[in-house]
Amino acid sequence: MTILESLKWRYATKKFASDNTLSEVQIQLLKEAFNLTATSYGLQPIKMLVIQNRPLREKLVPHAFGQRQVADASHLLVICIHKNASKEEVENYFKLLKEVRNTPDEIVAGYKNDLLKLYENSSSEALRQAAKSQAYLALGNLLTVCASLQIDSCPMEGFNPVEFDKILNLDAKNLQSVLLLPVGTRASDDYMASLKKVRKPLEDMIIDIP
Repeated sequence: MTILESLKWRYATKKFASDNTLSEVQIQLLKEAFNLTATSYGLQPIKMLVIQNRPLREKLVPHAFGQRQVADASHLLVICIHKNASKEEVENYFKLLKEVRNTPDEIVAGYKNDLLKLYENSSSEALRQAAKSQAYLALGNLLTVCASLQIDSCPMEGFNPVEFDKILNLDAKNLQSVLLLPVGTRASDDYMASLKKVRKPLEDMIIDIP
């Protein structure tokens, strides 16, 4: 399929074939795609849980308003942000930058200081909101990658993150869940699969400025 054909093929899967499991190769591709997502300043203030454990996912279903995709998909991807961001994220980024590119400290000193000041002068809530924006970038990227690989998915905001965090023990990892993406194979009787996409005409969405 072309990329446009793939995007037309995808939809928010409402019913997954619970007996179908994605291959390790497919899951690895999604992990790599998540890691390659663009983020502001390249800081990657996000993490992703990849959950296959079905009994654990069954415990999460009541806290996702009973949406069965959470348990019936092959895997559940949970995109998280740091609960309490710190300047250590900036320091770790520049350590990695030096390791990968061997960039001299004096070349990046000004950029590093600007980012450190940004973190110092921003509230914890502001940093969390900024990280959430990066989480949405990752979700959008994963949706496109899933479509290109013919992997069904369903982006989800409708869940109780407080309860998810308790069950997944995310507080111990300084993380909080913000988005869900069940992935797998659509069930043959998912009525949504055959419905036409509802999209505004292109001319209502795009403004060309010659």
